[in-house]
Order: sequence, then C-alpha cells, then structure tokens
Amino acid sequence: MALFYPGDQAETHFLLTLRASYSGTHSSQISFPGGKIEKSDKDLAHTALRETCEETGVDPKAITIKKALSEMFIPPSNFLVQPYLGFTHIQPQFKPNHEVEKIIQVRLSDLLNDDAVGIKNLTTSYMKKIDVPCFYFDQNVVWGATAMMLSEIKDLIKLSFH
Repeated sequence: MALFYPGDQAETHFLLTLRASYSGTHSSQISFPGGKIEKSDKDLAHTALRETCEETGVDPKAITIKKALSEMFIPPSNFLVQPYLGFTHIQPQFKPNHEVEKIIQVRLSDLLNDDAVGIKNLTTSYMKKIDVPCFYFDQNVVWGATAMMLSEIKDLIKLSFH
C-alpha cells in the first residue's frame, strides 16, 4: 500500500517502513506495507488494507484506495506483487508491529524532486556490488521493487499535471 496523507504543515506525505531484521530475503529493507494474501481476504485490495493495518496500525476504514498500480514480479522472493495507491484525509497515528523496525514519513515534494534519484552500489544476500537505481530520502535509500513503484507513482503524478 502506497499510503498518502496530510503531514506536517498539511504537506502531503507518504509512508514507507524499514522492515525488521530477520533471516529472510527482505530483512532490514525499506518498503511499503504489504504481505501475503490470506484465505480470509476478499481480494488483493483487502490484503493491502489488512497488511497496512497490521504493520502500521492505520485503520483500513480511514483509507481510500485510489487505484491499483502495475503488478510486479520480485525474483529474490518469487512473489508477484499487486501494489495499490491509497490515501487518508487525516494524519495517521502509527503503531508499528514487530515486522516494522521504523516508520519512515516522506514528503511528496521529496519524491517529485529529481535530485532524489540516484545510483547506489549494493551488496545483499543475493547480489554483490551491483549499481542499482534508487531514491534518496534523507538517510534512507529506497531501491528495488519499492523504488520501481515510487517511480511509477512519480510518473502518474507528473502526467496528471501536464
């Protein structure tokens, strides 16, 4: 769930999470809230709302889903992800669960700033010294699938104003 909301000085923000450290592929990475579909989920949009609530404490009833973004296959975890763009009219009071080490609040203006885009050389459990496109938000480096989703959102926003 790419969740947008009013932040400080009523400036639009969006939510990212720093995943807790664990033995999995995406340990300690920055991502949107989300996870696997469960049998009780009506559809993938319900999954996105439920996972956002579980991971961040945001009430699903406060979130309006605006649109589905492009599906994305993530090879390291072998998942096909269906991201959603949502918003809430109030600034959420975040209550992260054990899966989230930190809530990261980013100003929309930072996403739209072309200076936030760069290249970072990374080594992970499944790749060594690879240059990857990324976004820099303060001390946070966002790369991989999350950066691809952010790039799509940035393009959608820029297209809507032209």
